[in-house]
Amino acid sequence: MDEEIFLLISNFPGADTARKAVRLLVEERLIACGNLTTGVESIYEWKGVIENTHEVTVIAKTTAARADEAMSRLRALHPYEVPEILLVPVTTGWPDYLAWVAAQCAPAAST
Repeated sequence: MDEEIFLLISNFPGADTARKAVRLLVEERLIACGNLTTGVESIYEWKGVIENTHEVTVIAKTTAARADEAMSRLRALHPYEVPEILLVPVTTGWPDYLAWVAAQCAPAAST
């Protein structure tokens, strides 16, 4: 694997917000793709109260070269005060897929 690949994971309050963020990140070539998983139930303490909410989990694929910018852009698009934004290294994967991720995240060629 030439280019190091990462999973960028974040939970959103709803599918529309998540979809908009993922679409923009793909258009800007900061991620190759993003999967939206609905029906996620999250339980956590926030400001002294135990919360139980339904969220949409986004799992996006990016490269080491684009990871910091992808995280910053995701933060700017995210509605939560303190969003979950995790970057997890991919240690192995199907070589053709990993090459596709790297190609999709490469800056667009200028014409």
